[in-house]
Amino acid sequence: VQLVESGGGLVQPGGSLKLSCAASGFSFAYYDMSWYRQAPGKGRELVATISSAGGMTKYVDSVKGRFTIARDNAKNTVYLQMNSLKPEDTAVYYCKWTGYDYWGQGTQVTVSS
Repeated sequence: VQLVESGGGLVQPGGSLKLSCAASGFSFAYYDMSWYRQAPGKGRELVATISSAGGMTKYVDSVKGRFTIARDNAKNTVYLQMNSLKPEDTAVYYCKWTGYDYWGQGTQVTVSS
């Protein structure tokens, strides 16, 4: 199993980023996928989850209305579109095969002026 995140970077408050996670080694289209984040000095937090076919999504309250999780099962890729970014969104973002202990290496998102 391999999960490879990309798309992180430095962005000003109010800006946007789109993270991608390319998955391989399992039947991606059959499983829910999640994005987590870990801010400096804090534990890992579940940010969003998407069902296998993409019809159901869930978000932590702090990102509702700003972040959108999506997937392309033909490309074995899950995305996290992040808009109206705030300094408190600064963290390493990880994708995860939901229900299994497989994680990507993470991608750093820094929101700062």
